[in-house]
Amino acid sequence: MAHFGTLKSFRFSEGDADDIRGTTLYGLNDEKLGKIDDVIFDHSSGDIHYAVVDTGGWLSSKKFVVPSERLSPSDKHEGNYQVALTKKQIEMFPVYDEKSVESSESWNNYEEAYSTVWEGNEVQHRAGSDHDVTPTDDEVPPDTGSSIAGTRQPVLDVTPERLVPAGNQAEIPVSSTGVGQRWLSFEDRLRQRRREATVGCLTCNRTTGSETASDRERDEQRKAS
Repeated sequence: MAHFGTLKSFRFSEGDADDIRGTTLYGLNDEKLGKIDDVIFDHSSGDIHYAVVDTGGWLSSKKFVVPSERLSPSDKHEGNYQVALTKKQIEMFPVYDEKSVESSESWNNYEEAYSTVWEGNEVQHRAGSDHDVTPTDDEVPPDTGSSIAGTRQPVLDVTPERLVPAGNQAEIPVSSTGVGQRWLSFEDRLRQRRREATVGCLTCNRTTGSETASDRERDEQRKAS
């Protein structure tokens, strides 16, 4: 069964992978949101699901998470990343607790609350577009008690005052799609070395005895190379 965790203090060897941790994340209108401090990944596959962002203090809970598929390389800051979010939108997310990822039940509850806020409020995908934006006034329907997306009831109500002031609705350019080769290379290396990255995981250690022959073969091939 899949379960998730963070890299914490695990580091790749020098030259082994171009670590994306430490890069800066920018939001709408080139607003600096913080630095990517860690990633949340599937221990069974090495696939990265979220970036953990350290805000440096502007957010009361210190850190927040962003789905990896929402990120793209920054157009203005080489080697860094961007996401179509503002600080006000991020403040609507449920508080991220680093310990919640250690429990499947707690993490599932957090993901449900997190996705509902994302889909139910201003943070959503505009129909017919391949990038995320803040909806315009014409795109926001009257408050009828249902979610903007029309599928879920939002965890947090949208206040009458717009989250983003008029004239402050810059978009992430269409050209900036995809998370970028640097991220993909980092994720690929994490997949290859996930056993080392999860060595302290109690859940993974309990399943060590069920290692398959194909897993052992891949490990041997990596050591030989």
